[in-house]
Amino acid sequence: MAAEWKQKCDSEWALGANGVPMPDGVDWKYVCEKKPFERNLLQNPSPYGVSHKTPPPEHPVTGVPPPSHQPPRFEPEGHFSGWSTSTEVLPYDTSGIPPGVVICHLPQHRWFSLEQRVDLKAEGLWDQVLDEFQPEIVIEDWYEESQLHKYIYVLEVKLLGADGKTVIKEHTCSPEEDLECYSHTWKKVSHVFSNYGPGVRYIHFLHKLKNKFMIEFFNTKVTDSSIVIKVTKSV
Repeated sequence: MAAEWKQKCDSEWALGANGVPMPDGVDWKYVCEKKPFERNLLQNPSPYGVSHKTPPPEHPVTGVPPPSHQPPRFEPEGHFSGWSTSTEVLPYDTSGIPPGVVICHLPQHRWFSLEQRVDLKAEGLWDQVLDEFQPEIVIEDWYEESQLHKYIYVLEVKLLGADGKTVIKEHTCSPEEDLECYSHTWKKVSHVFSNYGPGVRYIHFLHKLKNKFMIEFFNTKVTDSSIVIKVTKSV
């Protein structure tokens, strides 16, 4: 029966043809059921309920504060199951304001972070494929272009060892927005990990989105986040 599951996995992903090690000690039934290749390993990849295939929703700017019986909104709305979230309040930026000027409102910016840790062995991968074959790990994310600030998005992805702490490889991206050219669209961020060395057992995925409050609340959305393990390698 074990040989049949091994053959099924091989026929589904052509593991042997692509040079993927297939030792007998692997629970091939578990591998087939988990389907670790060519699928998104992240949970809840679109927590804001939107897709990059359609334009980002427009935020109606009214310039009117919320009713006095309602507390001001400082956190984004969404369904964040599967993600660990946190908020970092940033200090007010008073640079460029001349002395003596009366300030009625200043924008308050916050970073809203969403992160997940993926256990690669729990997702169906095995030691030999991670250490010897080292399949490509493809990262993709889409964030909403806006004019909230020059920096509104940060991506940090780390490949971690068996202890869940040792960083074997990492990738960080913090693009700068062109505030003079505004199209309000989705921007793609991607990276491919390859030849990262043996020992990878976890992937830590984190992105930070900048929010702004000034009379009203404005936030930056993200969607279609993904981690995909490839069987074939790029030439």
